[in-house]
Amino acid sequence: MSLNLHRAPGYCINRNDLERHNLWVDQVAQDAFVFLWETFARRYKGVPNSALSFDLLNEPPNVGQYGLTRENHAALIQRTVAAIRAVDPAREIVVDGLGGGHLAMPELADLGVIHSGRGYQPMPVSHHRAQWWSGNAEAPAPVYPGVQWAGRTWNRDTLREFYQPWRDVQAPGAQVHIGECGCYNKTPNDVALRWLRDLFGLYKEFGWGFALWNFAGDFGIIEHGRPGAHYEQLHGYNVDRALLDILLASRVGA
Repeated sequence: MSLNLHRAPGYCINRNDLERHNLWVDQVAQDAFVFLWETFARRYKGVPNSALSFDLLNEPPNVGQYGLTRENHAALIQRTVAAIRAVDPAREIVVDGLGGGHLAMPELADLGVIHSGRGYQPMPVSHHRAQWWSGNAEAPAPVYPGVQWAGRTWNRDTLREFYQPWRDVQAPGAQVHIGECGCYNKTPNDVALRWLRDLFGLYKEFGWGFALWNFAGDFGIIEHGRPGAHYEQLHGYNVDRALLDILLASRVGA
């Protein structure tokens, strides 16, 4: 189990306007955040890391959003990790990248935590016609390889370039894990599979584990609803056979 704060005191990537305080600038919110993780550390001390890890905060915002800077983010994470380790020194801790999980954090490379990235770029492929994504209206059609997005032509080499900052964090010894990745079911199935094959193939090359979002649902491997997908009955589920084969081929160490 990964224990994660999705809505923390003073911040949530969804409906942040509901928050009374600001996690990045308000002392009361920061104190509450640290207090919660100290409480979890005491409650679950002795539970092995093979059964439980702590993921401190789901998808912090971009630098400049809600007053976040790399400095105040790093200070809060460092303080929280120190508080957890004062209670449970061996607890495995995960820290999500900035910018919704996409941006690496070299300033925390020596903290001894797992750095959690995301597998959604290029967004016009992964989030085609996703109404909750603000870039949906102006995004080009999902073509892969070859979609033009954010000043780049996206292909396997572009993906490798995108993840170079994460590999730089990994180089001195930090662990990297892609905590969320997947493709919305409005993207044509052949496009989705070509992109996912490249994406997961790179993760295997880099030695990174990854977690598909989600298991059963619009982004998942079970009855996701992408037109043209072939399903196969497996353990009572209708499984996307081609996607399952890609996942199995991309296991680290396989």
